[in-house]
Amino acid sequence: MADVTPIGTKLNARREQVLRRLLEAQNAHDADAAIACFAHPRYELVGNQRVYDGPAEVRHYYQVILRYFPDLRFEVIDLHHADDAVVAEMWMTGTHLGSGPDFEATGRRFRCRTAAIFSFAGDRLVGVRIYYDTGTIARQLA
Repeated sequence: MADVTPIGTKLNARREQVLRRLLEAQNAHDADAAIACFAHPRYELVGNQRVYDGPAEVRHYYQVILRYFPDLRFEVIDLHHADDAVVAEMWMTGTHLGSGPDFEATGRRFRCRTAAIFSFAGDRLVGVRIYYDTGTIARQLA
């Protein structure tokens, strides 16, 4: 029997598979596997106005964020497909265990609802733009 699944549905499924593979790698703190999910790794963190573009910068981002929040995790709430993206609503959680030059670790956990736009060229992931409220996180860590 011929596959009668619409092409758009197949593309959405491939994109979702890439997205879930990326989140699994991030949750396992496997930078190599996470970076391998991208055609070109790029993160835009809207909450703190930072951009990490290319493998070296994205690897540095993973190292820094995991130094401060070694148990950082993302849990998908819902996914929404667009023409060239998948929008994910997620819970982002972590425990502030790492200190920096301007602040000491609090040992407190945070949980913040986030939205992320996973941009695709066909079925190739080309970037992630993450929206979150830094105030929500800061209040929980104080």
